[in-house]
Amino acid sequence: MAVITLLLALLLAATDQLLKMIVIRDVKPVGSIDIVNGLLKLEYSENTGAAFSMMEGGRWGFLAITVVLCAFFIFAMFCYNNHEFFSRAACVLIVGGGIGNAIDRLVNSYVVDYISISFFPAIFNFADCCIVVGAIFLAIHLLFFTEHGKAEKVIRTK
Repeated sequence: MAVITLLLALLLAATDQLLKMIVIRDVKPVGSIDIVNGLLKLEYSENTGAAFSMMEGGRWGFLAITVVLCAFFIFAMFCYNNHEFFSRAACVLIVGGGIGNAIDRLVNSYVVDYISISFFPAIFNFADCCIVVGAIFLAIHLLFFTEHGKAEKVIRTK
């Protein structure tokens, strides 16, 4: 099951890269495209920082953090003994999104963002959505599907 989980994460990363290629081809030349008037638009943006463009220019630091976190979640895919839907989905989403944004940082030195919602101040991308939903799923798993006080016993190497 861990191999399937990893393959799904790679599929999400590939989907993220495909969407970014389409945005670069179709949105970058015009700047933005309205999808739902006044609510949602595709707007090309190059983000050299973290969320909300904080700490701009931290390419290598962000890349290192992403690699470490992805490695941790890949390890968890294979070694965590109490997986259920939320923990597996969290691993898939966080690793897939992390790899998608890491590719951008490595190749371009910035992350391509393109989703703009009128009531949310930041522009984001598919990989960011994966990471956020994955973090929510991880929180659900930790809060509702693990026994308090037994965390040190649930991760074991095979």
